[in-house]
Amino acid sequence: MLVVGIAILSILVISVLMSMTGRGGGNFYVPVLVACGLPMLQAATSAQCILLCTAVAAALVFQTSRSIDWKLAMVIDPPTDVMALLGGYYAHLLPSGVLKFVFAGLLVLSGFFMLRPARNRPFSDKNRLGFWRRKFGEHEYEVNLWLALPITAGTGLIAGMVGISGGSFKVPLMVLGCGVPMRVAVGTSSAMVAATAFMGLIGHSAAGDFNAFWSIPTSVTAIIGGLLGGVFSLKTKPKNLKRIFAYTTLGAALFMAINACLTFGNR
Repeated sequence: MLVVGIAILSILVISVLMSMTGRGGGNFYVPVLVACGLPMLQAATSAQCILLCTAVAAALVFQTSRSIDWKLAMVIDPPTDVMALLGGYYAHLLPSGVLKFVFAGLLVLSGFFMLRPARNRPFSDKNRLGFWRRKFGEHEYEVNLWLALPITAGTGLIAGMVGISGGSFKVPLMVLGCGVPMRVAVGTSSAMVAATAFMGLIGHSAAGDFNAFWSIPTSVTAIIGGLLGGVFSLKTKPKNLKRIFAYTTLGAALFMAINACLTFGNR
């Protein structure tokens, strides 16, 4: 029971920080659950369940402040969801250590990208195929679908395999690649994280990796963390949210790399 208590406390802290920045936190949840004794695939499945609860709770808070661009989410998220389902189902075909190292490298890139200032890009006077000019509230931005759709599809595949949400890549994509304001990107990412986690959970569960003993109490904790994180996010300045996102992403990369080394060392 002591191990379960430590896991629940850790997940509460992580869920608050992750929901503040529009991420699920699976890159933290999975190593925590593995350290508590769960096999990798069961940990990934429980992480997807935690992700789903955290994201739904945070999205409810963001929706009250009208920070979720639902149309943007419905356009760029479906490739992620489909590939997350496939990634979750076929995760057992690839060595978990290799997946962790690949994911850690991608997280480093994501974190450093978010430390760069976002630049306002002028709109083209002509309508261009694959470029969607989007107006949301007082904001206006241009979404490059040629860039967004392949990235979200690849993110979904890796996310489903490793047991994470992909928010670590979707937020930088929206902020740096599409000009979406940070607060809107965080809120919209929370909605997309929920959908991706749901599909990944189905994939893993279909493969027989669901562990109710761990998934239920940790998911209840994640709901509380998601609600708190959403409230804190709305009270934090966008530039500070970017910094929190970048530094926690780099921390996640280090955490995942260490866990990958331990995976290979235990063989």
